[in-house]
Amino acid sequence: MKHVLFTGGGSAGHVTPNIALMEQLTARRWRVSYVGSYGGIERTLVEAAQVVYSPIATGKLRRYWSWQNFVDPILMVWGCVQAMVICLTERPDVVFSKGGFVAVPVVFAAWICRIPVVCHESDVTPGLATRLCAPIAKTVCINFEETRRFIDARKALLTGTPLRRALLEGDRQRGLNWLGFSSDQPVLLVFCGSLGAATINDVVRQALPKLIAQMQVVHVVGDGQLSDKHRDIPGYRQLEFIGAEFGDVMMSSDVVVSRAGANALYELIALRRPHLLIPLPLSASRGDQIQNARAFVRTGMSRILAQEDLSAEVLVDAIRQVMAERMEIVTAQESFEVLDSTSMILATIADLANEELPDMTSE
Repeated sequence: MKHVLFTGGGSAGHVTPNIALMEQLTARRWRVSYVGSYGGIERTLVEAAQVVYSPIATGKLRRYWSWQNFVDPILMVWGCVQAMVICLTERPDVVFSKGGFVAVPVVFAAWICRIPVVCHESDVTPGLATRLCAPIAKTVCINFEETRRFIDARKALLTGTPLRRALLEGDRQRGLNWLGFSSDQPVLLVFCGSLGAATINDVVRQALPKLIAQMQVVHVVGDGQLSDKHRDIPGYRQLEFIGAEFGDVMMSSDVVVSRAGANALYELIALRRPHLLIPLPLSASRGDQIQNARAFVRTGMSRILAQEDLSAEVLVDAIRQVMAERMEIVTAQESFEVLDSTSMILATIADLANEELPDMTSE
């Protein structure tokens, strides 16, 4: 039985594409396992998917001063030792990395153990983890054509992002029923990633009286961010996280407000959802979300609102504008080719594992 070891973490965007791939491999009787951090969201998501999970020590790759910069290299070395023990013990045929700081020691351990590695880079510009891992990977899968100029042309493979079955099979009416919403009013989905966004949450709550006068609002706030003050408001649902129902909720939405993480952006465009992007500012990121958003604003597929300009009034006006332009946005999105990412990546993995896979058509 062939064995693929997956890694990646730090946010749900580094995990959910792996889950989509693992679903397909387990259905075809391949063995899958996962290496992640001790306390990251990847552990919660992967264990919920009933996949064997091995935690290792991790250190963050920072670009700014912090006293932890002295400690984290030690953690990363220890994580690499732990990953080598896992690779030597489990002997996977292929390692698949979705990125994030936890993936670096796993990829290096796989390289030392002569196990082929496939990386996946979601952003328009590669993150630091991918830049460190790409030189020793056999293949680097990318979401967007613009990313090719940053990757060795012999390794880059345009695949897009694997989409979970729950997304592909989303149903609008099922989503409305789950939310307890009516089909008579439009639905606004505010989703700012698995870790939430306190600034956006606060502004959405300030804007709530005007928003619920026009539409129903489902607000994914992140872990521990529920507001007692805003419970039991008609036409408003606040949730910490949405699991298997996310595809239904996505399809029930008429407009989405989101961060501009590459996986979320790919999902929004693939599912033809009109949306407003509020990228992480430079003060909190390397600017990758700003680059992602600008790339798709230029094509007419997305609209953008800088967090620095965010206020309740500005947010309401921007959402109204997206609602007014939603048909134009969807038309632009229809020019975006959604690749069969799962099949393409699985074929790459199977080739490295010297194994043929049966028909990749999802059951």
